[in-house]
Amino acid sequence: MAKTRVHDLAKEFGMTSKEMLGHLADMKIPAKSASSTLEDAYVSMIRKKMAPILEARAAEIEAAKQAEAEEKAKAEAEERARAEEERLEAEKRREAERAKEAEERARLEAERKRKEEEERNRVRDNAPKSVPSMTSLLDQIAQQEQILKAQREEQAAKKAEAAPSRSRRGNQHATAKNAPKDEGPATPEKAATARGRGKRKGHTEDDGEDRYSRMAKAAEEYNRERVLEEARASVEEASRESTGRRKKRKERRQKQAEQAAKEQAIEEAIANDQNVAEIGMVKVPTGSTVAELAELLDVPASDIVKRLFLLGSPLTMTQSMSDDLIELVADDLGREVKVMSREEENSFTFYDDPSDLLPRAPVVTVMGHVDHGKTSLLDAIRHTGVASGEAGGITQAIGASQVKIGDRTITFIDTPGHETFTAMRARGAKVTDIVILIVAADDGVMPQTVESINHAKAAGVPIIVAVNKIDKPGANPDRVRQELTEYGIIPEEWGGQNMFVNISAKKKIGIDELLETVLLQADVLELKANPNTFASGNVLEAKLDRGRGSVATVLVTRGTLHIGDSLVAGMAYGSVRAMLDPKGRPVTEAGPSDPVEILGLQSVPAAGDEFRVFTEAREARALAEQRALKARIEEQNRVKHVTLETLFSTMEDAEVKELNLVIKADVQGSIEALQDSLDKMDQSEVRINTIHSAVGAITETDVTLADASNAIIIGFGVRPDAKARSAAEHQGVEIRCYDVIYKALEDLDAARIGMLKPTEVEVSTGMALVLDTFKVPKVGIAAGVRVEEGEIAATNSVRLVRDGIVVYNGKIASLRHYKEDVKTLRSGLEGGIGLENFQDIKPGDQIEAYRIDEVARTE
Repeated sequence: MAKTRVHDLAKEFGMTSKEMLGHLADMKIPAKSASSTLEDAYVSMIRKKMAPILEARAAEIEAAKQAEAEEKAKAEAEERARAEEERLEAEKRREAERAKEAEERARLEAERKRKEEEERNRVRDNAPKSVPSMTSLLDQIAQQEQILKAQREEQAAKKAEAAPSRSRRGNQHATAKNAPKDEGPATPEKAATARGRGKRKGHTEDDGEDRYSRMAKAAEEYNRERVLEEARASVEEASRESTGRRKKRKERRQKQAEQAAKEQAIEEAIANDQNVAEIGMVKVPTGSTVAELAELLDVPASDIVKRLFLLGSPLTMTQSMSDDLIELVADDLGREVKVMSREEENSFTFYDDPSDLLPRAPVVTVMGHVDHGKTSLLDAIRHTGVASGEAGGITQAIGASQVKIGDRTITFIDTPGHETFTAMRARGAKVTDIVILIVAADDGVMPQTVESINHAKAAGVPIIVAVNKIDKPGANPDRVRQELTEYGIIPEEWGGQNMFVNISAKKKIGIDELLETVLLQADVLELKANPNTFASGNVLEAKLDRGRGSVATVLVTRGTLHIGDSLVAGMAYGSVRAMLDPKGRPVTEAGPSDPVEILGLQSVPAAGDEFRVFTEAREARALAEQRALKARIEEQNRVKHVTLETLFSTMEDAEVKELNLVIKADVQGSIEALQDSLDKMDQSEVRINTIHSAVGAITETDVTLADASNAIIIGFGVRPDAKARSAAEHQGVEIRCYDVIYKALEDLDAARIGMLKPTEVEVSTGMALVLDTFKVPKVGIAAGVRVEEGEIAATNSVRLVRDGIVVYNGKIASLRHYKEDVKTLRSGLEGGIGLENFQDIKPGDQIEAYRIDEVARTE
């Protein structure tokens, strides 16, 4: 159960820890300091009685929020006004800056024109300029273009100047032509003049030289422009190629990085034996909220809300989504998801290469109705007396064993047959390969037989029917076959798929044939597993042991479990300190289909939890702590909203009656079985609530919780310690301890309907503490004890309790005071006690004496 500290509760009410301690003192609730923890029952009581304080606090908070909202609105209005003023001032500044920039541009333009005019009027040096070595090719090309442009402008100016002179010469020539001819005698001057005139009619030698010069200059300019254009094109092409190469290199590097990440993910998946096809798949828990899905997919939550709105299912951030909606939204986002159930979240998925698989032993579960011979069949197979040590002759917890048949091995899981162990039987079917359904030939199909068939079919495992007790008078195996056909179990000889074997467990008839049938069915299934990897499997049962701590019986389904491996089983983690096989012998490793008992877990796992080995201990611890935190949060929410709040409200309602229970047991399977039976009871008149259940002895904390909740404490295979017993007597809390689940259910049902009519009453007579042990001839190991309470008589029945767990229940073999046999030992005396057929007595054990009184039934 979750607990709350005083200072956390004080924060919730908005007060100091000292004030909260004062309120707790007024309500007479024990709390020493601010760090003291309170049970949930006390917390609910405090919240109920201090509801007015909460309401006043809520009103103050609401008023403060309203004032804060008004202050915030006022501040926002002032901020908007200030922002508007700043905007207007900024606009004015920008107008002034724009005007100043316009003036600056006008000044710069005038300066540029002036410089251009000066440049045109300046005497130019047309000789090629030397280009610095650091000037780029494009700069050189630009400079050459400027030189060509200047030369063209200069030539155009010369042509413009030459045009008026040619016009004047043309006019002079026309005047001379129109003038009257001189008829005088020819003179040398006239001849020279005529020669000069003839030359002007054609082209003079100087004019010819100018023409060729111009042609050479034009050719040079043309070649230079062509070279410049080619150079410019080459530079542009080189630039494009350079940019393209960089882009291609970047894309190539990105592809290489993506490929490397993909290969690394594949290597990690192979190292963890995961399916490569599931790489990149996001695992989403069923019932996830919009915010949780957005976080898992790494997308904005608004995108998911928008898609939900378009799908016609608008949801808020904290509302849960259905599995179909999760898949639709993920598909629209282009993401691949796998919706995980609550059970699948705590399970592991593995992928093995077919070449790594090797044959393994079949795991067989024996199922059937109570008293049809399940334990007797296993006893006949193992040749051991399994049923002799069980209370009432009924299997109380899941066990596992291995049987050698020639050179082959078969692993058997024994599940109880009583209907109250439905959950344990279903769990056994989930971890098995083959189910042996045992049916008594003289009894036929019974309700638990039908349940076993349903569990086996749900698990998808083949069923072999063992028709037992064929040696008894009135046995009719054919009638059993006929009745089973109604449930889809049809014999092979009748054209069905199920194999039937007639056996007698007591007389060991047909046992060999049954085992051969099991091996034949295993050959058909071709059972294989990968033994060369880290181990994984399921927890069959777990318990607390005084000297060894947490002890878990596990079944390895794949890989090999070694001593020293770090593993996680549900919310428990630890390293394998030791391993024992079904016969109690220490082993160093366990392969597929091997059941072993392991030591070293930090806490007790739940029966049915899946375990897995991790290479790093910190990874195992982190996963276990994460699961434990999640379970605590779910438990707090469940108790807060369902159980504890309704507990006190319904107690005040006179029309509704409730029976509250605190259940403590030696193993987790017994708690599940008892809870399952309680859920099946008719709760129309009296509602049964289990407010707390755990593995271990009954403690003083359990008594305190039962007193606050008006509950009854049920102990199954455990006893209360001295402090718990004293507190129960002082507070008037009833503690009932049972060894057989039938009696617990009968008493609870009778108490539920108000018709409890006990015929036998157990009366505690005394309790003794074992101080030491010594060997007594003809008796064996005896206990040297001191009687702490009451009186112990030689005729009393006794229990040997070790660390709150009952390890022996039987009779007294001898009772002595010093060396004399006595009939009784009173409180304060020391003596010796020998127990019948039990030698495992250790110092510190407690011996409880009791007697059974016959009480007449009363209406």
